[in-house]
Amino acid sequence: MVRVAILGATGYTALELIKILLDHPQAEIAALTTRQQDAPHVTQVHPSLHGRLDLPCEPLTVGQLVDRADVAFAALPHGASMAMVPELLAAGVRVIDLSADYRLSDPDVYEQWYGLAHTDPDRLGKTAYGLPELPGHGVDAGSDLVANPGCYTSTSILALAPLLSGGFIEPAGICIDAKSGVSGAGRSPKPGTLYPECNESVSAYGVGNHRHTPEIEQVLSVSSGQEVQVVFTPHLIPMDRGIFCTIYCRTIGEATQDELLAAMRKFYEGRPFVRIIDHLPRTRDVSGTNFCDITVRHSGGHLVVLACLDNLIKGAAGVAVQNFNLMNGFPETRGLLPG
Repeated sequence: MVRVAILGATGYTALELIKILLDHPQAEIAALTTRQQDAPHVTQVHPSLHGRLDLPCEPLTVGQLVDRADVAFAALPHGASMAMVPELLAAGVRVIDLSADYRLSDPDVYEQWYGLAHTDPDRLGKTAYGLPELPGHGVDAGSDLVANPGCYTSTSILALAPLLSGGFIEPAGICIDAKSGVSGAGRSPKPGTLYPECNESVSAYGVGNHRHTPEIEQVLSVSSGQEVQVVFTPHLIPMDRGIFCTIYCRTIGEATQDELLAAMRKFYEGRPFVRIIDHLPRTRDVSGTNFCDITVRHSGGHLVVLACLDNLIKGAAGVAVQNFNLMNGFPETRGLLPG
């Protein structure tokens, strides 16, 4: 059994992590942390866990975590992870970081987009990017730190990687029209995500300056071996969970739709959580799962790529467990698929 700590256990992603790990035959949830000083029981924070987990959410120090955990899932805000990761690693606790603190390679780019000076810059560019479906992702039994990708980024990257790597689309002028359920904004109350504000409404945000833009461009550029430029526009839609991306790009060559789908299936051959489908995807069909559904359609000289996943699972907790499995030599699907 691998002893696990979940740092920042009060959020939506942490709840999904807990539920997955409770059914994982080789994971033991040993510690839950929170910045709340009153140390509420986990069932006070997540009542759906009543009778399933008997632990408090505590303001634990790194020293206390070292005695309890072998692996820490850091579901912390941007900036908070990099304050803890070096000390955890030095004490022998491996970390899967769900924040953006270790996703980007350049500390100047991180500071530009996140407004924070990076306090652990030497690890940037050397940390494995935890999207296992990408060739050469680098997550294995020797990994002590993994940067878990974001939900918008996972959807966009998985949709575009095989087409860029195969030379089917132009690497510039890619437009990503992305939509997210309200849980993507986190559990902390904000005026824009209150029910009367977001129900019966669709709104764009972060237009031209969303923080996921450099992550998408960086990962796709590295994976395809060319400079990739995207225009990324996210929208908030009135549903609990899910990400849907409609992506517009210019084609290279004259591959048919069937040929493109076949190339994408070959790219993801043996990757059980990416489903290349003939029909149009729906968030309903991936909700509560670790699947990402993708298809393509021709539109004149352009290609329309459509992709969706559950932002809390394949976009966060589920892929984190994939990385946990790879770091510990377990089958990648352990705890995420039956059997």
